[in-house]
Amino acid sequence: MSPIVSRLVLAAASYLLGAFPTGYVAVRLRSGRDVRSQGSGGTGATNVIRASGWATALVVAFLDILKGAAPAWLALRWFADPVYAALAGSLAVLGHCYPVFIGFRGGKGVAAAAGAMIVLAPLPTAAALGVFLAVTAAFRFVSLGSILAAAAFPAFVGAFGPDRIVALASLPIVLLILLRHAANIRRLLAGQEPKLGAKAGGRG
Repeated sequence: MSPIVSRLVLAAASYLLGAFPTGYVAVRLRSGRDVRSQGSGGTGATNVIRASGWATALVVAFLDILKGAAPAWLALRWFADPVYAALAGSLAVLGHCYPVFIGFRGGKGVAAAAGAMIVLAPLPTAAALGVFLAVTAAFRFVSLGSILAAAAFPAFVGAFGPDRIVALASLPIVLLILLRHAANIRRLLAGQEPKLGAKAGGRG
């Protein structure tokens, strides 16, 4: 298989892996319900908490992190190209957000993005995780923690990342996460965003 074909195959596989609807499947198996009919309508771990509790959500978060990490790791191992690895990770995040298997209605992409960035830039990702945990603990808004962590990540890479080109290559992921949080941003500004632990009728 030629290098170009190999890259195209991995790119397609990255999207399809990301598109596997972990939260949707987990809640279906657990309760028979569609997680998209609960809370924010997303399939990510935050909405799974509302629909099926913390235990299910932790499993979903772990698997979603793997969905982002695996394509980036394979791309680095096979091609030794951090920019292409960031592209593979971006496609996994895109798949998570817009999964072909369930009508392109997925999650916000944060866990999948974290998985990809752990592989590409561990130290900046740890710093961004610190921002997420600090903001979420202080204000109990998961969305705010996610938004600020994503926005800060390129700066962390630029400041002390192993390869500053990763900062540019990660921008599509950052922009996608911010786009997926547009409604959350509006609710935060309006003072209507529910805090962590809100019931299934809340949004997030």
